[in-house]
Amino acid sequence: MLGLLARNWWMLLINGLGAVGFGLLTFWWPGMTGLVLVMFYGCFCLVDGISAIGVSFVNAKNEIWWEMLVIGLLSIVTGVTAVLWPGLTGFVLLMVIAVWAIVRGLMEIRAAFTLRRIIRSEGLLVTAGVVSILLGVVLLLRPGAGALVMVWAIGTIAIVRGSLLIVLALRLRRLPREPRGAEFTA
Repeated sequence: MLGLLARNWWMLLINGLGAVGFGLLTFWWPGMTGLVLVMFYGCFCLVDGISAIGVSFVNAKNEIWWEMLVIGLLSIVTGVTAVLWPGLTGFVLLMVIAVWAIVRGLMEIRAAFTLRRIIRSEGLLVTAGVVSILLGVVLLLRPGAGALVMVWAIGTIAIVRGSLLIVLALRLRRLPREPRGAEFTA
């Protein structure tokens, strides 16, 4: 599995760059309308979903391929919903984002524990998962918070999460494509 991740490090890199790009856009235009935020978020989820599904197909012979497929499908459904129905109320969008963030975070943490048997830097994926879960919980507990604060919170979480994924991808890139031993330090 490590060799597979090392060969496909660029998929994590694309995911991380997309998250950082989305986060930076939320700071660039903090007063953007809900419609623009929905469109940015929808596009981010589509890129995230496509990359996760790509990993699942490349990883089809591994025990966790279906998790990446579920993550990808959930992200694509969320993205398509955001793009096709941008007039959804802010509350409904926040609930969709919250559920997506929590499910995504839980699956990333589970994947990290699976990787723990193989590499030592699974902490980056655990941290990305925890950050995602925290975003979801905050959105569930404080849906009425001001729009600007939510935009900044979403942007910050996206930048942190994306940065962690970029670091993980670059570490995986340095690993051998076909590992010979049971354990590597990334």
